Amino acid sequence: MSKLSIRDLDLKGKCVFMRVDFNVPLAAGGQEITSDKRIRASLPSIQYALDHGAGLILASHLGRPKGKPNAEMSLKPCAVRLAELLGRPVVMAPDCVGPEVEALKPLPGHVVLLENLRFHTEEESNDPAFAKQLASLCDVYVNDAFGSAHRDHASTVGMIAFVSRAAAGLLMDKELEYLGKATTNPERPCISILGGAKVSDKIEVIQNLAKVVDQLLIGGAMAYTFLRARGEPTGKSLVEEDKLELAKSLMDQLGSKLLLPVDHVVAEEFKADAPHQTVTVIPDGSMALDIGPKTIELFSAVAAKAKTIIWNGPMGVFELKPFDTGTVALAKAVANSGAISIVGGGDSEKAIKSAGVSDKISHISTGGGASLEFLGGVQLPGVVALTNK
Repeated sequence: MSKLSIRDLDLKGKCVFMRVDFNVPLAAGGQEITSDKRIRASLPSIQYALDHGAGLILASHLGRPKGKPNAEMSLKPCAVRLAELLGRPVVMAPDCVGPEVEALKPLPGHVVLLENLRFHTEEESNDPAFAKQLASLCDVYVNDAFGSAHRDHASTVGMIAFVSRAAAGLLMDKELEYLGKATTNPERPCISILGGAKVSDKIEVIQNLAKVVDQLLIGGAMAYTFLRARGEPTGKSLVEEDKLELAKSLMDQLGSKLLLPVDHVVAEEFKADAPHQTVTVIPDGSMALDIGPKTIELFSAVAAKAKTIIWNGPMGVFELKPFDTGTVALAKAVANSGAISIVGGGDSEKAIKSAGVSDKISHISTGGGASLEFLGGVQLPGVVALTNK
């Protein structure tokens, strides 16, 4: 399903409402941004609209204020940072709807940032009257917030019923291009590497990717639910006892497509620099905290032959050294494979940065929950609502 892009729109003289993801981390007190990555991610779309003669209204949520204005969740620090990045003024609106906001309609080349959408409960409940108020501010709608595309909210879905055309921004376009091709028509061999703690978090992803990929490599704590289901000893490793039957069913479904760890780095305690050893059979008093060297070699060899790689989730307890070894090694293997590589956010992205190979990854998703749902075959409301080409 091909969606209208901002590149397809005539923006000259138009007032564009752009849904962005400025849900940035703030230091205590809410005055200082600790990472402006999400603001920078939408700069290409913002600059594109301004370069093509649009006046721009930007809208985002920040945190979970539960429908009440909260100074610590104001978007004011984002307006300040965006102005610095753009090298032009950014007007901070006192709210996201109402007469004062309507009076701020930007002229071509001007930028207005609305206050936190979630200061109104109507945003998350997708209230039609609130959505109509938002839509009345603009001529054209653009969604560049892939990270919120799985939310059925007023600014991502509801207001689109009240605008003439709704298009994807450049960031959204890129997400849909990479994730869409990887899950429908990937270059082969296509592999997926999945990690993280729980099978239950990624059931839909495993089931959906099983239809697409040539091999599925599973590491992290979720691997030990599979190994226990296969009858192997897992010691004190994290296992979802209530998912053993599901794991058996998935193994039957996947057959030889599924690769699990063949050795493990284990320790008796869950703490940094705990005494550890590499084993092929996990002792009763130990827990697996990372994949072992033979598994790294096995997984890296599969990655080296791949033409498309989808990776989501770490291979071990990534936040505790030295149990980040497997994740970092695999990050380097993915980067050096030459394959089209798509990496989910969170710990996988941290591993890519820690390994110093971010520039060798084809696409690092900004999606989080949205990318997981997309990979799981779920149609995202914020994408479905956009105008078809």
